[in-house]
This record gives sequence, C-alpha cells and structure tokens, in this order.
Amino acid sequence: MKRPQTPRKAPRQARSRFLVDTIVEAAARVFDEHGYEGANTNRVARTAGVSVGSVYQYFPNKDALVTALHERHVGQMLRLLEEVDAAAEGYSLREATELLVARSLEIHRTEPRLQRLLHADLPTLEQQRALSAASLAIAERTRQLLSRHSAEIAQPDLELATYVVLRMFEELVHAAALDPPPGVEEGGLRRAITDALLGYLTVAAPRTPARTPPDP
Repeated sequence: MKRPQTPRKAPRQARSRFLVDTIVEAAARVFDEHGYEGANTNRVARTAGVSVGSVYQYFPNKDALVTALHERHVGQMLRLLEEVDAAAEGYSLREATELLVARSLEIHRTEPRLQRLLHADLPTLEQQRALSAASLAIAERTRQLLSRHSAEIAQPDLELATYVVLRMFEELVHAAALDPPPGVEEGGLRRAITDALLGYLTVAAPRTPARTPPDP
C-alpha cells in the first residue's frame, strides 16, 4: 500500500451508513485475523454477510478498507479522549494521564494484528493524519484538557505542548502495546509512560540568557 485510498463514495442515508459500518467492522475482523496479505474484499463481504458488490459500491479495493480502518481507529481514540476527559473531572493531571494511558493500551491490544498493520506496517497512513477531521478534533480536545490543567503545566506554549505530547503519547502507547519490553509488569509500564509525558509537561527547560555581543 503506497498511499491511502479514499472510499468510492460517502454514505448519505442511515441505511447506507449502517451498511458501511458493517463492512468496516467486518474488515477489522478480517485484517486482524488474516493480516494485510491474507485479507481481500471477498472475505470481508462474507464476514459482513453482504455481496461483494456492496463492498465495491463504497470501497474500490482493500487499501480503501485499510484507510477506513485507520479512520475508525482515530475515531475510537477521539471517543476515548472525550470519555476520559469527562470521567476525569476533578482529577489531577497525573490521574487523568494514568487513566488515558491505561484505557489506550486496552484499545490497542484488542486487535493486535490490525493495530500493527495500521501503525507499524503501513506508515503512509500516519502521514495523512492532518487531513482527518477526527485527528484535528483529537488535537483540539487534547489542547482543551491541557488548558484546564495549565496550573500544573510548566510548558509556556500550549500549542507546541499539545503537538509534542500527542506525538510522545502515540509512539509510547503503540510501542508498549505492540512490542512491550520483556519482564516489565503492566503497572510499571503504564507508570513509565505517564512519567515520560508528565516529565515533559511539568518540567520547563531553563532559558539560556542571550549573549551580549562583544565590544568592537
């Protein structure tokens, strides 16, 4: 897969949206069970209980299905962030971060082969995140969460802090879910990820004073 493939058309009616959701969920099971090479539109159609023509109506090939699965995952992470944000009202920044890390690891381990496909085997998908409305919503929700904890955050640039902490979070969670270090307990792994994120957010680097130019 050299570049993300968009769906053939977008569903407009509720029945069409249900059909597309059914196909995408079936594709998740097929790709998680058979991997990229073993997956095909015929298997997806059989798993979804629809005709292969119904799949082709919206997805011209399996790469378009993978793109839809990536967007599905981004949507899952957005909903998770919203749920944690609501559940963590009154929590400290550490408590909210610990909850988010724990729940994110659960999601990434539910479909391990599919997650590896999306995050390790097909990195071109990650390059398209800026085009995703859900990805933009994740960044905005993260910025809002950090803003509410601004008293605990030492980083002066909130936009930059949002960018950095999201990239740190994604890399650490993906690595921990797909390739965890041997002999490390789950609780220790979660704490290590939380510590890394909070270490960036709560410790400001000392500012280097401007040098006075020498006298001519």
